[in-house]
Amino acid sequence: MKNYRYLIIGFTLFMLAGCNPPKAFQMESFSFTNQNEEKFGTEELKGKVWIADFIFTSCDTICPPMTASMVTLQKKFKEEEIDVEFVSFSVDPTVDTPQKLKAYLKNFSDDDSNWNMLTGYSQEEIETFAREEFQTLVQKPETSNQVIHGSDFILVNQNGEIVDTYSFIQGDSTDDLIKDVNRLF
Repeated sequence: MKNYRYLIIGFTLFMLAGCNPPKAFQMESFSFTNQNEEKFGTEELKGKVWIADFIFTSCDTICPPMTASMVTLQKKFKEEEIDVEFVSFSVDPTVDTPQKLKAYLKNFSDDDSNWNMLTGYSQEEIETFAREEFQTLVQKPETSNQVIHGSDFILVNQNGEIVDTYSFIQGDSTDDLIKDVNRLF
């Protein structure tokens, strides 16, 4: 019986060793409107590493601390001279105009040189886009002005492939993100 267990463990390890790692998820192209009322999307991100999140300006809970964490990441990457773009998708596009997004970002940072806050789509479009391209939930209940959305930071490589996600609510992932971004260069 003991030998049988070792045989199963050995076979399992052999099979796992032969498995290929999953391929990074390639997202479809997009072009939306940023806080400066300019078109911005995959064309402008081509060849760049970027970190995305989903927020909205009238959020009562997680969005302000998420945005503050993105500012921290932005500063750390600039200090280390690592070229990373930041992209925040509004999950409340009928409320979040480019002007509102610009004012919201100004509350956290004066530097939008590598940060685009996007809007310019319908509620249905962002819900579908988030689900299909980022495998995350976005849903605006009819009975509330708050929007249900994921709280992950999403790392995207130079080829527009999602490399990994980092949970904002499960602790500080700054060091992990910096390590993983460094591996992409």
